[in-house]
Amino acid sequence: MTNLHKVFTNTITGQKYVQPKPSRPEKKYEGGMMITETDLNGIITYANRKFLEFSGFSRRELIGMPHSIMRHPDNPKGVYKAMWEIISQKKVWRGYIKSLCRDGSYYWALVYIQPKLDGMGNIKGYIASRRDAYPSAISEVEKKYQQLQGDEHMDDPYFKRMELHHGEGLATFESRLSA
Repeated sequence: MTNLHKVFTNTITGQKYVQPKPSRPEKKYEGGMMITETDLNGIITYANRKFLEFSGFSRRELIGMPHSIMRHPDNPKGVYKAMWEIISQKKVWRGYIKSLCRDGSYYWALVYIQPKLDGMGNIKGYIASRRDAYPSAISEVEKKYQQLQGDEHMDDPYFKRMELHHGEGLATFESRLSA
């Protein structure tokens, strides 16, 4: 495991936060949509009440923090590389993510991330929504993620499969205009 005890700084308040060592048991995420929004650099600009309650962060702590504050070290780096490549192309990424809560506990969620576009069709940030993860998928994904740890697996085709192919034009400016 890497990234233990990483220090994050809130870009608004200047507050420092030390990421806890993942040591608590899994929290079961069930029901209710958890939503966050970030700017182009992955800094959190919005988190809905459900997300704040479940993650254990206050709004003041979280807004202005890098979204990676919740990154669990069990997620391979290749997941994030593929995610950024997909959403940077104005496409929707979908995948399973293991996330840390403020107290060191963790949860699995099925996450959908897509770009937010301005009136000219330029990406101005990103929206992530989370829903309950399918238990059968978690065990499969967890095994695969363990196999794909390390820089040598950064470009593994498994990570590219997380692009949504149905509704592929969903995040494009043109399809918003024609809807």
